[in-house]
Amino acid sequence: MTLIIRPLEPTDALQWRGLWQGYLDYYETTLAPEIYDAAIGRMLSKDHPEYHGLVAEQDEKLVGLTHYIYHTHGWQLEDACYLQDLYADPAYRGKGIGRALIEGVYAAADKAGCPKVYWMTQDFNKAGRQLYDRIGTLTPFIKYSR
Repeated sequence: MTLIIRPLEPTDALQWRGLWQGYLDYYETTLAPEIYDAAIGRMLSKDHPEYHGLVAEQDEKLVGLTHYIYHTHGWQLEDACYLQDLYADPAYRGKGIGRALIEGVYAAADKAGCPKVYWMTQDFNKAGRQLYDRIGTLTPFIKYSR
């Protein structure tokens, strides 16, 4: 029953897809099948060294995922790390998976010399926000998009 946080591997594709579908369902979002292929392909490709995935594994089953991206930042010399997606299987929630995945991103960012890690969530994500309030700092920024 040990939780393992590790990098995404090619053999994880099917289980990863199921978890990412659950994540997208939670946010009431649908994506074309080619987006799934492109996303996992980028995370596994050496051609996209800025894009990474971690998974949470328990008893040889994937129970969570996170995706993160390194990018340059205009206000600091080091890169910043954007934690783009975070999801734990609902059947395994409340067991520290989200925290462990975020801490995995923190550790990867530290190893890469990247001091800033940030993420966004929707205001209705109350359970997630309870965790984020404990391990991060809420900022006053509001997101706009085109």
